[in-house]
Order: sequence, then structure tokens, then C-alpha cells
Amino acid sequence: MSSDHQGGASHGLLEYTTTQQIFQVGNTRIGGRPGAQPTVLIGTIFYHRHDVVRNAERGEIDTAEAERRIRIQEDFSARTGNPCMLDVVGSSPEAIVRNLEFAAKTTDMPLLIDGTTADVRIAGLKYVAQAGLADRVVYNSIQPEITDDEFTAIQDAGVTAAILLTYYLLDFTAKGRVQAVRELLPRAHQAGVTKLIVDTCVLDLATLGQACSAMHDIKNEFGLPVGGGVHNAVAVWKGLKTKMGEQAVKPCVAAVCASSVAMGADFILYGPIEDAPYVFPAVAMIDTALSQLLMERGERPDENHPRFRVG
Repeated sequence: MSSDHQGGASHGLLEYTTTQQIFQVGNTRIGGRPGAQPTVLIGTIFYHRHDVVRNAERGEIDTAEAERRIRIQEDFSARTGNPCMLDVVGSSPEAIVRNLEFAAKTTDMPLLIDGTTADVRIAGLKYVAQAGLADRVVYNSIQPEITDDEFTAIQDAGVTAAILLTYYLLDFTAKGRVQAVRELLPRAHQAGVTKLIVDTCVLDLATLGQACSAMHDIKNEFGLPVGGGVHNAVAVWKGLKTKMGEQAVKPCVAAVCASSVAMGADFILYGPIEDAPYVFPAVAMIDTALSQLLMERGERPDENHPRFRVG
């Protein structure tokens, strides 16, 4: 774990009073000031009804097609300079183990353990501990209702990175999301989770504004990397296809990801991995624009930053 000690970004919503932390997970750095570190983009694979899944309960997949889609994400990561991770979903303990095993052999990028229930996620934790993968995985996710058993499983597996999902039903506002971090942070640290990455919980278009506001407040108070599954705002938009047409979906996915980065997101769970060709260029564009604020202060982003890749 390292920290960016240069202070905040230059203007408005990108200005912070707290040191912005940067975490290393596997081969990927996440966090820091907008414009300095490229946004980390996370595609999801083996999700519900994903067409590469042959049997969801047993973890049977079309390995060749799954690998092809992973390579597309890797290719756009290389083109843009935006690091990537892979959100690996499993619907049963058997499936999460097989899916993680396939992903770990197929790519070097960090992997998210994303099971449909706590039992599934715990099975994933046990597998990564046995396979020696604890340092390149992110637990997805720690939520306000998490049990002590789940925290114990995270600690026993030696996993130190996790997404904290601010699904705080006691106060589902921007301020409530910040309160969720306050309450969960000590418990997570006690369980050995030292790299907390905060998902400010987007459920639909209405909650997108709350989530983006919470991103700024959480970075400002805690200095933690923030972001989320902002694609949910588009995925549940019932009138989008019927009122605007099928052709509007992909531009809206790219727009919601890019606009969230402009508001300070350090990572984006952009949804189905198939959307990589739309999302990576849009986010790289915003990263490049924000990097100018850094340059105006006499600083220079890393040579792998999108600024030096996409022109």
C-alpha cells in the first residue's frame, strides 16, 4: 500500500483535503488523484445468463469463447493504458472454484471473487488461499450486513483487498453511504483487509447522482479509492430501448462510465466484459482530459497513462 502525498486535484469536485491512497493488487495500482493514476476498468464474466456459460451450477463454460473475450479486454487495456481487472461470478461453490481456476490460468490481471451468496464467496476464498492467489484477488464484496463468519473466512484466506459496497438501507442517501464506510472500516481492518475499495452503490438512474456525490465525500474523508457498478443505471433503465431505441444503449453505457470518472471514480465495474470496446476509449478520453490539470502544476503522469496512448 502506498499513498499519494501531493494533495488534491485542482478544481471543484476533484479537490480533496485528505491524502489519496493508492493500493497495489497483483500487477495493478488503484486510487490516487484523478488525472494521475489511470482509471481501473473491471469487466464481469460468467454473470447470470452469460452466453459463455453452459451450466451455471457446475461451472461449465465455453473456455475458448471466454478466453477470447478476456483477450479483448486485455487488448483495450493495452491500447488505452487503463489497467483492468476481471469480476468472476459464480452461482454455486463448485462454479466459483472452477471459474476462478479458469480465470487465474487464462490471465494475469487481478480477479474479483463475486459469488451470488456468502457461501459461494467463501468457497472462492478457500480456493484462492489453496492456490496461492490471495495477493491478486479482491473480495466482492463487504456489505453492511456481513457476518463475522464471512469476515473470518476473508482473514483465514489471507485476502487483504476487498470492495466495500455501501448498500446502507438504514440511510440510503449520499450521506448514508459515507456512514457505511465509517461503520465497516474498523471491522474490515480488524479482519486484515487493508486495501478497501469503495463501491458507492448505483442501483438505477436516481441513485447515480447519490453515488457520485458519495464518491467525492468518501475520497475527501478517508482517501480511499472509489467507484462502482455505474452501468446499473443503464441496465435497469426501462424506457431506454423502447423510447430511445436499441442503438442508444452502448453510448449510454460509455457515457455513464466516463461521467463517473469525471466525478472522481478510481475504478469502474462496467458490466458485461463484452462492453470493453465501448468503455475503454470513453474512460481513457476523460483520464487524458484530467491529466492536463496535473501537467499544469508541473507534474507528469506515468508514461503508460492514457494521455500518452490514445492520441
